[in-house]
Amino acid sequence: MVWAESVPRVWRERVKKYRLLGGKCLKCGSVVYPYRPACPYCGHEELQPLELSRRGRVINFTIIRHPPTGFVGKEPYVVAIVELEDGARVLAQLTDVKPEDVKIGLEVEAVFRKYREQASNGVIEYGIKFRPV
Repeated sequence: MVWAESVPRVWRERVKKYRLLGGKCLKCGSVVYPYRPACPYCGHEELQPLELSRRGRVINFTIIRHPPTGFVGKEPYVVAIVELEDGARVLAQLTDVKPEDVKIGLEVEAVFRKYREQASNGVIEYGIKFRPV
């Protein structure tokens, strides 16, 4: 039997239930991403793991026209700070949108996508990006 499916498709199918995991401070109530051992706002060392909302809005962004090694050929692309519905802020790349169409306030949702390949025959890296709703 020949395996005819592409690697990206297999990953998308297997990881349909990806989650954004953050934490909620048990002292001040702040919601943070990624999860960490101490609250960056009050220093309290008890954070409760929390599955974060997948929806939010762009609160700031930049267009990358001169990318670092490993991302050459993908430019221009947009990196944004997305404030999720539960208050956590995520720095992530936007996808499925032209750079000129990105605006502050744009409503977005998290998707699991390919970041890059380490080499032409190398490991493929996947992660969270955001696309317009």
